Amino acid sequence: MAARKRATTQGCPYTLDMTTIKDTRPSWDEYFMEIAHLVKKRATCLRRQVGAVIVKDKNILATGYNGAPSGVEHCLVTGCLREKMGIPSGERHEICRGLHAEQNAIIQAAKHGTSIQGATLYCTNQPCGICAKMIINAGIVNLVFDDGYPDQLAAEMIKESGLKVTQYAKKG
Repeated sequence: MAARKRATTQGCPYTLDMTTIKDTRPSWDEYFMEIAHLVKKRATCLRRQVGAVIVKDKNILATGYNGAPSGVEHCLVTGCLREKMGIPSGERHEICRGLHAEQNAIIQAAKHGTSIQGATLYCTNQPCGICAKMIINAGIVNLVFDDGYPDQLAAEMIKESGLKVTQYAKKG
């Protein structure tokens, strides 16, 4: 059995089992993906809630969730235009009041003058074609996503661009 490391502070009567703490800490991918899932709880889309986190050097640069632009009524109030028109998921993105999570994260970084060149984007869903083009041109180099999305063209462009892509698989 491996020896347990114990951290103590001079004068402190408590010991801390560092092996237990290390064993229960999330990996960086798990940490940032869990944050993306927390961010998606702010989404106002009636069809799908998506969260995105842009990270560089283990620091969060920007976050985004899907919903209507600032100052514009949300679909929670107006109803879903796409639903009313019977538009399937993954098609006709221009017919929507909302922005996607990835778009909002990139916009937030730009709004605050934060470079995302060389960053990693964690997203709860695979990006659509519009978001894929933005991610590629923004200089993001790694994409970690959780769930898929029905957009074959986006997947092809991402592959062709050389963007490193990982479909997140929670451990445990």
